[in-house]
Amino acid sequence: MMEQPHSCCKGAEVLLNLQPTSSVSIQYHPFFGPRDDLVLLELDEKLLSDVLYQRVTLRGQPDEDAVLCTKSKTYSVKFVGTSNSVFLIPPADYSTMHESGGENYKQQVPTASVIKVAPGNMELVEVAPRLDKLKSILSENLYSSDEASTAMGDLYKWDDLINKVQASDDELKAGLQALSAVEIDGYWRIVDEKYMDVILRMLLHNSVLNDWSLDSLVEDKVVSVLESDGFPCKLVYHCLNVYGSRVEEAMDGGVWRLDARRVCVHFARGILREGKRKMESFMEEWLRMIPEEMQPSFDMLEGEVLTEKLGVETWVRALSVSSLPTTPAERFSILFKERAKWEWKDLEPYIRDLNVPGLSSEALLLKYTRRSQPSIDAEPVFSAR
Repeated sequence: MMEQPHSCCKGAEVLLNLQPTSSVSIQYHPFFGPRDDLVLLELDEKLLSDVLYQRVTLRGQPDEDAVLCTKSKTYSVKFVGTSNSVFLIPPADYSTMHESGGENYKQQVPTASVIKVAPGNMELVEVAPRLDKLKSILSENLYSSDEASTAMGDLYKWDDLINKVQASDDELKAGLQALSAVEIDGYWRIVDEKYMDVILRMLLHNSVLNDWSLDSLVEDKVVSVLESDGFPCKLVYHCLNVYGSRVEEAMDGGVWRLDARRVCVHFARGILREGKRKMESFMEEWLRMIPEEMQPSFDMLEGEVLTEKLGVETWVRALSVSSLPTTPAERFSILFKERAKWEWKDLEPYIRDLNVPGLSSEALLLKYTRRSQPSIDAEPVFSAR
């Protein structure tokens, strides 16, 4: 049983150098009680400095379970109860004098002052960032060619996104890049795919007119010409960034190279946007749309299209991995609605990007699929568990 509080007492410091055979008296702190404002948090040592130096944030809306974010990682926060009594003792810079053995004999007895008995502690477990919400909210109001005449809906600045999306800063930046989002007038936007198609086609058209090599596009020339065609400078740079990469830095802005795979995937998506096509018809139109400088291959469309046999015909239809949820359970659910059984060569492109801390790709397959192999030489087939 704890004693009632004295007028003064020693805090947590008395426990720092406590020897194994030693003991310390405890008593109630003047502010002892349920103290819902105090929570015991168990930390891995690698997180200790981030917490102590206030480099972490709690993120989540009122209807969501909170997550704790460092600069680069996200952790779920779970309460773990305990049957033991855990005393929370605040720091203090004073001690108690306890009299014993007569009037002239005083012995100093260190006493710890307990402010709360914790029923358990909060535990952190690293989790994947919850980026599906980012895609959802940015897709509600796409940036289009008629932006000036369109009624503006909800727009989000960086501070709005970190308050709404449960991801660390680094993970959020990676999520924006994966969505090909661009910051326009301080707001993060996804540009409508049809508008991106117009800009890309105009860039390719001008490359023919001006004899530009798609492997060495001079930034200033490209921007100047497309601006004169009515495209905002910011969107021209965005087009170069989405479909290419800067290969040379220079005082005039540098040189860019268009990426063949990204350009080819863009045109394949456009063809299949209206529905599935016969393989011959698709390939004929696809090859006609791709610039002569580029060498297309159907392998470029891995993770973007599915093929299926209907009678003697092979058909192609769109299924982009970028359109699928990032949560494994939801991802596998959608995949098995598309196909009841998957061969590994078809399934692998649609799950290789799944990142669940503590779970390997093999563990994910064991958790969400059943593997069968008709014969030793046959390819394994995966179905829903």
